[in-house]
Amino acid sequence: MTLDQIRRGPIAAALSLLPDRMTSPEAEVQMLAIGLQESRFEHRHQIGGPAHGFWQFERGGAVVGVLTHSASRDLAKGLSAARGVAPTSAAVFDALEHDDILAAGFARLLLWTDPRPLPAIGEVQVAWDYYIRNWRPGKPHPKTWAPLYAQAMEEVRHAE
Repeated sequence: MTLDQIRRGPIAAALSLLPDRMTSPEAEVQMLAIGLQESRFEHRHQIGGPAHGFWQFERGGAVVGVLTHSASRDLAKGLSAARGVAPTSAAVFDALEHDDILAAGFARLLLWTDPRPLPAIGEVQVAWDYYIRNWRPGKPHPKTWAPLYAQAMEEVRHAE
């Protein structure tokens, strides 16, 4: 999928199911950059690993986190219901591999759990730190972040 297809498709659809205050260019850039970093929007099941969805959520990690965090749990239940998925870690985890809208919504909700504001567009290092803090990747690849972030930023700026 192209970044335009991801942004106009699953991301836009997921954001439409969440409160308007969650929609912003900063959120879209961060979501696109993280999706690129995690899966290049090519792999819905982690190669050699347990994570599911383009944003590569693990059942006992981010899935449980979003379903239980005070800032996201009610919204996660509503999003799950809207997608016809039981709001349990097992059901959501299984669905993330095939439901790109649910995956995008859970990615946005994970960002929502961070009490710090989303990084301003163009703050590459702050965006990297935000990603690391929230996704806690086992094997981070800092060298790929800046060029992937630049692609995400360009996509959102082009669309404005």
